[in-house]
Amino acid sequence: MSDTISLPVRPRVDINPKPLGIALLLILAGALWLAQAVSVKQATLFVVGALLGLALYHAAFGFTSSWRVFIADGRGAGLRAQMLMLAVGVALFFPALSAGTLFGNPVTGLVSPAGTSVVIGAFMFGIGMQLGGGCASGTLYTVGGGSTRMIVTLIAFITGSVIATAHMPFWTSLPQLQPISLVKSLGLGPALLLNWLVFAAIAFITVVVEKRRHGKLVVPNLPADRAATWLHGPWPLVAGAIALVVLNFATLALSGRPWGVTSAFALWGAKAAGAIGIDTASWTYWSTKSNAAALAAPVWKDVTSVMDIGIVLGAMLAAALAGRYAPKWQLPLRSFIAAVVGGLMLGYGARLAYGCNIGAYFSGIVSGSLHGWLWLVAAFAGNVFGTRLRPLFGLEVERIKQSGC
Repeated sequence: MSDTISLPVRPRVDINPKPLGIALLLILAGALWLAQAVSVKQATLFVVGALLGLALYHAAFGFTSSWRVFIADGRGAGLRAQMLMLAVGVALFFPALSAGTLFGNPVTGLVSPAGTSVVIGAFMFGIGMQLGGGCASGTLYTVGGGSTRMIVTLIAFITGSVIATAHMPFWTSLPQLQPISLVKSLGLGPALLLNWLVFAAIAFITVVVEKRRHGKLVVPNLPADRAATWLHGPWPLVAGAIALVVLNFATLALSGRPWGVTSAFALWGAKAAGAIGIDTASWTYWSTKSNAAALAAPVWKDVTSVMDIGIVLGAMLAAALAGRYAPKWQLPLRSFIAAVVGGLMLGYGARLAYGCNIGAYFSGIVSGSLHGWLWLVAAFAGNVFGTRLRPLFGLEVERIKQSGC
């Protein structure tokens, strides 16, 4: 049995026609142009990005607020949805990664070293999540949804990312393990079983904590009109979790590797720095073959960049369908400072940790990477610290809300 909190049921809202038309036009035009300029596959990945943005917005699938609500108030619906997402994810990804092919095409996971830089970077990222107001995916979908504060976070995120690339030789010289894939180290069956047991244990802990603090589980209700719900949102967290897994798997099938977000931020920052005369191309990080090629190529040839832009437009589409696209340009000074500080920590931390809540946590764990689990522990600790810092910047700490990033 679980108590439920009945959220106010809003009457059916009208869509925002102008932003809806703009979002649809840009998605359609972008897909057609990418199909001509790059490839049909790149165009499809752009559309997958747009669908990710729509799912993130309509399910309000926030990593940041889910962790904050559990830390501050002991409510774990968001964390349990994440564990479901990961459980389904490993069931899909592990067999494909074990075989090395998917639908006849080679695939590889996001497996990175686990070590000092991951611990420090993920801890920084966790603090940045709470001060900046979002994670990597959350920053993109809230920008697309019309949040002007998150534009500040995104600019700082990009800045922190490119600064970190200048310092990467130092951080990678610190003690760390070689990249470890649990799928390859343990075998497919044992790796699946171990991961499912850990996901179940984490979900069980959230239930115990929530019942201990509140007596029973509390979950938000959806509006009664289900037809309007699927069009306007909100979607259930479970629906959001499944949608993100399926779309991440589609990314693996199309691009040969799982979904990532923040490498594009570093790329954008490096290109912008180069445009104003900073020789980023000579930095060690940008001298490797793959990074040098990405820096030299047009941004629309970068898969992560194309998908990130798609996420923003997909979220804009979702916000317009929900009748909630209404940017407000007023931002209190303390909130602005928190967005800048948080964004810088997000960007810097993501590079040190070989990824963010998507590339390191979600895609890292479903890739079987040990560093994904290390990221989770260190980032959660950072979120605990960051949650305690929020009142200093005039930021609220939710007590019931389970959605949003």
